Parts: sequence; structure tokens; C-alpha cells
Amino acid sequence: MMLKRMLFILTIVMVSGCSRAGNGDDYTAGDLRAKNHVAGQSINWFSVNGYGASGLGGGVCCVMLPMKWTPGLKAHIKWEVDPNPTEDIPMKKEGFGYEEDAYARHAANYQKHSTVVDIPEYGEKRCGITVHFLPCNQVKVTTVCEGYGTPDYPIKEPMNMKEPAQCPR
Repeated sequence: MMLKRMLFILTIVMVSGCSRAGNGDDYTAGDLRAKNHVAGQSINWFSVNGYGASGLGGGVCCVMLPMKWTPGLKAHIKWEVDPNPTEDIPMKKEGFGYEEDAYARHAANYQKHSTVVDIPEYGEKRCGITVHFLPCNQVKVTTVCEGYGTPDYPIKEPMNMKEPAQCPR
């Protein structure tokens, strides 16, 4: 009975997650997307203002944005980095998944980060938030609808950037 109740609540939350919230038209939902610009690492998961996504696949529903941008609007970004995503972790001899000890040693190297960045000004046309993970744990965000690499896209940093020997403070 408890499991059915939890599944029902989870279904309601998922279905309503991308609808409007607030009092009337104060907020709207948009996709949550990300681009990892750093070669040799992967992003396991990230969140923006508490709205989370795992991995960096396509857009994930949703992040809530005010209908109207106001000065001082911030994005609190949290994320976890796997600094060695190509490490070969032994699989279990029987069953599925990785050997627990080997996976635990690998996961012990994961790095968690957080930062707060300004959300750039947007008008009536916005398509959620795209987070760009840059070297030295720097982050930029945009709300534009154009795709990365198109002429009007505001973030120009290339993909597969290498971490510098020393990051600025």
C-alpha cells in the first residue's frame, strides 16, 4: 500500500513538474540542459536552483524561471565531476553491475562543486537554462533558444578544453 502511494505521489510530481507554478503567471518551466567543455572528465549530475538532472543528455524537464527577468536573478549550480570517466572498473563475475569495492574506490575520486552565477537578461523568448561547465570549475549559463555553436549563441568557448596547469583564484 505504501509503495502504491509513493508511486502515485511521484507520478503527480513528475506530471506537474513542467507546468506553471507560483500565483498565476509568475513562473514558467523550461528545459534544463548542459554542455561539458572540459576534456577528460564527465559530469555525473547537476542541479540549478534545486532542479536536478543526471548526466548531460538532452533537455530534462524542468527548471522554473520567472516570467519576467529582474536584475540580480541568480542560478545556484551544484554538480559532481568524475575526473576519470574512462577508468576500467571490473564488472561482477555473476550478476550485473560493477564490483562494489572497485566502484567505491573509483567513486571516492568524484568531486562535488557549487557556485552561484547571474542569469543573463531574457525577454519573452526563453528556453529554460543551459549550463556550460568550463575548466577550473567555472560555469556560465544562458536562457537563449538557439543551439550551441550557432552565430547568435552567447557562449563561445570551445568543447574539449584542457584544464590549465594552475587555475586562477
